[in-house]
Amino acid sequence: MLGQSDSAAWLIENARLVDPSQNLDRIGRLLIYQGKIAAIDPSDGDLPTDIQSIDASGWIAAPGLVDLGTEMGEPGREEDETIATATLAALAGGYAAIACNANSEPPIDTAAAVEFVRQKAMRADRCRVHVIGCVSKHRQGKELAEIGSLVDAGAVALSDSPSPLENTALLRRALEYCLMFDVPVFDHPEIRSLAEGGVMHEGLVQLILGLGPIPAEAEDLATARDLRLVESTGGRLHLTNISTSGSVELVRRAKSRGLRTTVGITPANLCLTDTALRSFDSNLKLQPPLRSSDHMQACLEGLVDGTIDAITSGHRPCALEKKMQELDIAPFGASTLETTLSAVITYLIQPGTLSWSQAIDKLATAPAKILGVEGGTLQINKPADVILIDPNHRWVVQPKELLSRSKNSYFTNSELYGRTRMNWIGGVRKYVAPGT
Repeated sequence: MLGQSDSAAWLIENARLVDPSQNLDRIGRLLIYQGKIAAIDPSDGDLPTDIQSIDASGWIAAPGLVDLGTEMGEPGREEDETIATATLAALAGGYAAIACNANSEPPIDTAAAVEFVRQKAMRADRCRVHVIGCVSKHRQGKELAEIGSLVDAGAVALSDSPSPLENTALLRRALEYCLMFDVPVFDHPEIRSLAEGGVMHEGLVQLILGLGPIPAEAEDLATARDLRLVESTGGRLHLTNISTSGSVELVRRAKSRGLRTTVGITPANLCLTDTALRSFDSNLKLQPPLRSSDHMQACLEGLVDGTIDAITSGHRPCALEKKMQELDIAPFGASTLETTLSAVITYLIQPGTLSWSQAIDKLATAPAKILGVEGGTLQINKPADVILIDPNHRWVVQPKELLSRSKNSYFTNSELYGRTRMNWIGGVRKYVAPGT
C-alpha cells in the first residue's frame, strides 16, 4: 500500500542502521525531519514536538536503493509497464531512485523525450526517476544523438542498452564527447553477430535442450573492446550487466590500471545457472543469459573483491501474451524490481557471501556514485531516502501480488527472505507494506 504523503518528523528507533558511506552498522535511532536525515542517535531533548515514532526492533534501516537500469515501457510499450507502475513496484522493492533506460518507443534521444519521462515521474510522485538518454539517434548505432542537449535536459548517462554499441567508432566518439559533461556511457557488452538467434548460454545444457547458443565469447570480446576504448580515450564507461568469467577478469585487470570503468550485474547471474532452463520457463530467458556454474562463481568472486561495483535489478518486464510463446521466440526479460533485494538477502547475505554493509553498497551507495546523483547514504543533512527492511520475513513470490504491470518473475513460487516494510523518499513516507 502507498504510505502517507506527508513530510512529518519521524523517529526510527531500535533499528540496525546500515550505511556503508559512513562505515555505520549498529543499533541506533534515526531522525528524519524536514525532508532530510536530521540526526543519528538524537537525545530526547533534541526531538521536534510533532514527531511520529516507529519501533523498528529486528529491522534494518538503510539508504533507499538505487537502480542503474529500469525499463519503463512508457512511451510505446505501456502493455509491459508504465512509469506509474514501475515506480510503484520500485517503492515496494526498496528503491528510492531508478534510472530509466532509453529504449522506449520512440527512444529517449531528444531533450523533449527526457522531459516527458521526468514530467510523468513527477506526476506519479513515487520514487525518484533519473533518465538515461540514447548514445545514438533512434538507437540505430549510426550517428551520435544530441548528447549536449540530452545532458542539459537532465540525462545522467548515455546508453543504447539493451542494444549493444556495436559501432566502434561511434562508441569512441561518445566516450570522448561525454568527457566534456563528465557523464558515463553505459554499454551492454555483446557481439551481436555471435549471439544472434541465441536463447541461452552455450554449453552442455544448451546442447541437450537443443536451443540456440549465446557463447561467452560474445560478451568477452565486446568487454575487451570497450575497455581498450576507455584506455585510449580516458572516458567513463559502465558495463551494464556482465555474466562471464572472462569479463570479470578483463575488468579486474582494467581497474588495476586505473581505468574509469564500473560494472553491474543482475541477481539472476548471481543466483541461478543455465540448468534452470530445463524447465523451458520463458521467464528465465534473460539478457545476459543465465551462465554455467563456473561463470557464476567467477562473478561472485568479482562481486566480493570489488571488481563488480553494483547489483542492478535488470528490470525488463514483458506482457503476459508476449511471454506465453515458445522459448525461442519469446522476448528476453523479467520483472525484477520487487525481488532484487530479497534475492540478495536470500542468496548472498544469508549464506555469508556479502555482509549487509557490502550489499547496501552494491545496491545503493555505489549506484548513486556511478550516476552522480544524491542518494545511497544516511549522512546528516542529506535527503531522507530511507528504507526499513525486515530481513527475516519469509514470503513466496506470487505474480498476482506483484505491483509491476507485468508479473513475469523468474522467482515465481520460490520462497525468499527479506522484504521492504517502509520506504521514505525525501522524508515523505511513500510506501508501507501490507500487514506492517
